[in-house]
Amino acid sequence: MNPEFTVSADEGGGRLDSVCAKMAETSRSGIRKLIEAGRVSVNGHPAMKTNKTLRAGDVVSIDMPPADNSADELQPEPIPLAILFEDDHLIMVNKPAGLVVYPAAGHPCGTLMNALRHHCDHLASVGGPLRPGVVHRLDKDTSGVMVVAKTDEAYHHLRKQFDDRTITRRYIALVHGRISAESGVIDAAIGRSDSDRKRMTTRTRHEKKHAVTHWRVMELFKSASLVEARLKTGRTHQIRVHFAATGHPVLGDAVYGKKTRIGALAIPRQMLHAETLGIIHPATGEEIFRAADPPADMATLIKRLRS
Repeated sequence: MNPEFTVSADEGGGRLDSVCAKMAETSRSGIRKLIEAGRVSVNGHPAMKTNKTLRAGDVVSIDMPPADNSADELQPEPIPLAILFEDDHLIMVNKPAGLVVYPAAGHPCGTLMNALRHHCDHLASVGGPLRPGVVHRLDKDTSGVMVVAKTDEAYHHLRKQFDDRTITRRYIALVHGRISAESGVIDAAIGRSDSDRKRMTTRTRHEKKHAVTHWRVMELFKSASLVEARLKTGRTHQIRVHFAATGHPVLGDAVYGKKTRIGALAIPRQMLHAETLGIIHPATGEEIFRAADPPADMATLIKRLRS
């Protein structure tokens, strides 16, 4: 399968080789060889420079060489799914915490996409060989509502909605400490850490991208706050980074803040849940909203904090 994708607002400004490597689930060195061989096109024209800067809206096509085996093929696996909506165009699911969205280094199988390949008669052909139809993602330990495209038309329509920021996304999170204000806006650009490229931060010498999170306090506890967060932008780890930057990291987040205990309560994973997702249906134009209650571990922690 030859990947083709439209560069999102988040990916705009990135290098051709690094963005292609991420989208095609392969190494940057391998992508560089394909670029130098003229097998990578941008907007229908071969791109010969590996460091070409991409713009949001660019359409990138990669002519992948034939695979020697099926290692890069998405394998179907009978993993249970919590389906919230499904038709011939798209599927919306409630992803549990602990489930990786698509195969990658360290997680070759047992992912949401393996489950969808088993469940769905068809998925979009674009988005990457191991993540067909994926227009957004949630971190492994973040639970909640996701949408995946089943047709190429739905994929491009949904990607545009995410790029244009017309998607409705509501998260709830348990954060450390009592927040004094009732609501607010965190407006702080985010980039990759100088010391660890897997981490994002508001303080870096690397390029940063505009990021805005609107929030309000839903409930206060003795040493924690339950908050609602709505994304104006969709940067990597945005909610986790933003709240950590304000001194109120998400509880259980071992990367940002490391508040994995409250008194005698151990918190095994980040308490972040994508509660609501609202989209415009690519074929009918209908507004579709789906919501999912917090998972059992988060609901139990909220009850214990109340008591």
